[in-house]
Amino acid sequence: MPLEFSHTTLGQRVLFGAGQAASRLAEEVQRLGAQRIMLIASASKRELAQRVAAEIDVVVNYDNVVMHVPIEVAQDARQVARKNAVDLLICVGGGSTTGLAKAIALETRLPIIAVPTTYSGSEATNVWGLTEAARKTTGIDDVVLPTTVIYDAELTMSLPVELSVASGLNGMAHCIDAMWGPHANPINQALAAEGISALATGLPAIVQDSQDLAGREQLLYGAYLSAVAFTSAGSGLHHKICHVLGGTYNLPHAQTHATVLAYVLAFNMDAAPDARDRIAKALGADDALEGLQQLRAQLGAPDKLTDYGFTEADIVEAVKIILPAVPASNPRPVTAENLTELLQAALVGDDPAVLLESPASGPHTL
Repeated sequence: MPLEFSHTTLGQRVLFGAGQAASRLAEEVQRLGAQRIMLIASASKRELAQRVAAEIDVVVNYDNVVMHVPIEVAQDARQVARKNAVDLLICVGGGSTTGLAKAIALETRLPIIAVPTTYSGSEATNVWGLTEAARKTTGIDDVVLPTTVIYDAELTMSLPVELSVASGLNGMAHCIDAMWGPHANPINQALAAEGISALATGLPAIVQDSQDLAGREQLLYGAYLSAVAFTSAGSGLHHKICHVLGGTYNLPHAQTHATVLAYVLAFNMDAAPDARDRIAKALGADDALEGLQQLRAQLGAPDKLTDYGFTEADIVEAVKIILPAVPASNPRPVTAENLTELLQAALVGDDPAVLLESPASGPHTL
């Protein structure tokens, strides 16, 4: 078959190096000529953020960071930015912190420097998300893409292993969704495969030794690759499910992605054999699902949605919300029936292999 595809590469400056966040940030602020800086970090990350920003002048510190970015929080933060005539946003933290900076930029068009402390990957995407009335809305706009990302693995050393595992598997979900996203192509599939390999190397290393700097660096590297691949490929079935679970039922972001991942892989992989084989190879396994499950067992990964507040009574509503958002390009057609089966399995931690597509199954419709 002829090789034919389109691919868009986003313009972003990436600075990677352990122990260099403060000096790199000062250099970037000077390069951008910013004078009035808003530093965004949760209360728990305030001390870390102040160390990172030690060499620059900050006009206003903002710490009202809330998971899934409620619209009320975004509106307040935008008002603070305007009141203080801010000309640059700096966010230090995980996906919720980066998400808040994006929400401000979406309306104000202010540039962002992102300094991640987790492996969410949000800093490398042009995707924004806001939650209003228990519904999470996401969109794409280049104005929310951080101008610069500063990766410093030393800033992730205090991230607990349990949360590091969930966050790293969230990154792996970006990679796997990118394999069959609406705009999947050989470039983002190659990036996703390298991301899976890096994450599969870094996660066991930090489980064995939480202070393994090389392992933390592999996780940050993998998180960046996962985000770039996902941004290019677009949001697939996995993310459509998790956005609803997070926005509607307030489930924790990383843990939800880490839990749902194996179920979507099992659901889709036999309908996408090329992607399945790439995933298996990246995991160093003969079988993609077995490889992922072996890794998850090694890591003690999250395994059921009941642990995070999702209930069987929520499934019917969740299916109704998710189904219209499922990409028509998903490798295996999705119905209310098989989506219900997927959520029921993820709810209680059933073996994901129950979702493997039967060769004898008939056609489905979205």
